[in-house]
Amino acid sequence: MAKPLQYISQGLFYALFMGVIGYFSTLPPYTHLPPDETLIKLSFRHAGQHVGECRERTPEELAKMPEYQRKGGTKVCPRGRSDVVVELEMDGKRLYHEILRPSGLAHSSNANIYRRIPVKAGVHTLKARLKDHPGDDFNYVSEETLTLAPGRILVIDFKAATGGFIFRNKNITTKTQSEGNK
Repeated sequence: MAKPLQYISQGLFYALFMGVIGYFSTLPPYTHLPPDETLIKLSFRHAGQHVGECRERTPEELAKMPEYQRKGGTKVCPRGRSDVVVELEMDGKRLYHEILRPSGLAHSSNANIYRRIPVKAGVHTLKARLKDHPGDDFNYVSEETLTLAPGRILVIDFKAATGGFIFRNKNITTKTQSEGNK
């Protein structure tokens, strides 16, 4: 008699569990973005230029070094890299600005960024700038006029080898003016 009662209570427990899962799979409704907004994702990794110039070691410096260290050569280069400065403007107004430090103990690796920026949908002019060297001028500048559809995502990537910023979205129309590596 205990077995049928055990099976019935186990079945009721499973039905209750499936009901709870079913309820929370449909309610409350989840909206990724409000209906009149789109999302800009700024995501990339980039290594800034080296901070200093390489130099040759003097004979006095080489004489002070142990012999096993002299085998590495006479040239010495700094390990540190420049900070990467990133700016994003939309319709002439600054949307985002950040100074990214290179990762690693000696600040000798990539600077990483991942930002999600919700904006109103519509036609916008986006200008992305990046500076990866000491000094004041930005050496990568890209400007695009885009039609951002509601509920869509625009991904802004950066690849120095291809000339700078890449704007990606399947449902946008673009008019491009780019200034590559100055």
